Amino acid sequence: MRCQPRYKTLVYICLKNVQTCILCDEPTDAEMPMCVACETELPWLGSHCQTCALPLSADSLTCGDCLLEPPAFEQVVAPWVYGFPVDSLITRFKHNAKWPFGRLLAELLGQYLQHRFDEGLPRPDTLLPVPLANKRLRQRGFNQAAMLARWLSESLDLPCEEQTLLRIHDTDAQQNLDAKSRKRNLRNAFALAPDAAVKGRHLALVDDVLTTGATAQALARSLINAGAARVDVYCLARTPKPGT
Repeated sequence: MRCQPRYKTLVYICLKNVQTCILCDEPTDAEMPMCVACETELPWLGSHCQTCALPLSADSLTCGDCLLEPPAFEQVVAPWVYGFPVDSLITRFKHNAKWPFGRLLAELLGQYLQHRFDEGLPRPDTLLPVPLANKRLRQRGFNQAAMLARWLSESLDLPCEEQTLLRIHDTDAQQNLDAKSRKRNLRNAFALAPDAAVKGRHLALVDDVLTTGATAQALARSLINAGAARVDVYCLARTPKPGT
């Protein structure tokens, strides 16, 4: 089983040397291995639901699902739609242990979040990575959400608490399930650590991709029921509605 990387060695190499863009192979003017042109062409999230960040056709709207059944979390913040090349970078980070790709995406997400904080988005008290099922943690060797949360913690000067949320039951992989099946699959899958201090706090869940929001909803509901004042969700990308 692979261990979590030593964050200031391997994954930082790609950020400190003279760089070429990982997408177009042209030299970059910044420390990060992505040129300005390619960064501009990433699938940035445009108009979206003000609650769950679902891509929509107009600004400042709330999607029908969030109107009918408001989620426990306050707001999802994501810079990108889950599309090329972000989807490829996430997949290679998550499933092929290409940690420099995750580090790059976390750096860009951190810059995006700082911009949102400067515009008035409330800063959370702490970051909470979404826990990974034990079986998949053994297979993969690392939790990509925990790695993202650690990198964001460093760049945003926010604490990261990795032991607050527990995944107490292994569940089937969510990727091939529809929305209703995802909710059933996650029933009673999570718990809070016995010493979790969440009452009255503003917390931010960290994950790589938000699809239906079932995982975020299950965790946010547990935190709110335990007395959390507010729960936000930070992720790299939001999937569009199927068929759009």
